[in-house]
Amino acid sequence: MLSYATVGSNRLDRAKTFYDDLLASAGITRLFEHQSGGRIYGKDGMVMFGVVAPFDGAPATVGNGSMIAFHFATPDAVIAFHKKALELGG
Repeated sequence: MLSYATVGSNRLDRAKTFYDDLLASAGITRLFEHQSGGRIYGKDGMVMFGVVAPFDGAPATVGNGSMIAFHFATPDAVIAFHKKALELGG
């Protein structure tokens, strides 16, 4: 079971706007602001995902082997989520 996943960003304001809209399309909402300037999201009171500035202060980069998975009940829900991500410029 996944407790949470985070991604780093060098443009947190833009990333928060993107994830606010994308995750809301799946019923995942903002839970709180992260001390790095990022944001933590969840559903049903459970933390699921965060977009943050890297802890070490270095620029965010692509993580080798990083993987994030969201669970959806149907293939149609997956398609809708992917479509929304593309509409938002992802």
